[in-house]
Amino acid sequence: MARTVWDSTVGKKTVMAVSGLVMLLYLVAHMIGNLKIYFGAEEFNHYAHWLRTVGEPFMHYEWTLWLIRVVLVVAVVAHAVSAYQLSRRDIKARPSKYVHKKARSSYATRTMRWGGIILGLFIVWHILDLTTGTVHSGGFETGKPYQNVVDTFSTWYGNVIYIVAMLALGLHIRHGFWSAAQTLGAGSRTRDRALKTTANVLALLLTIGFVAVPVGVMTGVVS
Repeated sequence: MARTVWDSTVGKKTVMAVSGLVMLLYLVAHMIGNLKIYFGAEEFNHYAHWLRTVGEPFMHYEWTLWLIRVVLVVAVVAHAVSAYQLSRRDIKARPSKYVHKKARSSYATRTMRWGGIILGLFIVWHILDLTTGTVHSGGFETGKPYQNVVDTFSTWYGNVIYIVAMLALGLHIRHGFWSAAQTLGAGSRTRDRALKTTANVLALLLTIGFVAVPVGVMTGVVS
């Protein structure tokens, strides 16, 4: 049954919707945590340490964090694979382009695929920069995320990569939330306006919330 559901277009769209909502919940929590950087190095570094001790003593050190990471990896892979396969299926269904473009398709809709690629590449860079320190500038310091974040956003390319990715994220959420609601049957004639408003507000708040961190470093508020 699971294979039958996965092979169907509706099944793949459902996987995309559920995995997308899982990632959206994480993004909201992640944004709130990021904004703690405005309370200073001690507060931000303490928060980062707390993430590794959540669930103790029942859970060992970092077990909860690794559990969250595994769930996120599964969600990202499921989302990307289902999106790719749906895209290929759509291309096979209409090998030639439409003569007339859909007039009502939004900019976010038309850039969903490129936005997904940009975000995928950004996730890899973000992990290598602030988790492993592989591509980090200024000398990566284990256990000092505040200093590492300031280092990253003290470079022009760190700001450009991050801000471009967050703009792509905003567009992705704006269309993705709406699509997920329709796929999961939440849409209706009476709820559509509220869902569209929610999608727009979420996209705007998350974009502003994430971009506020590099802006804080660039302006010297965070230093």
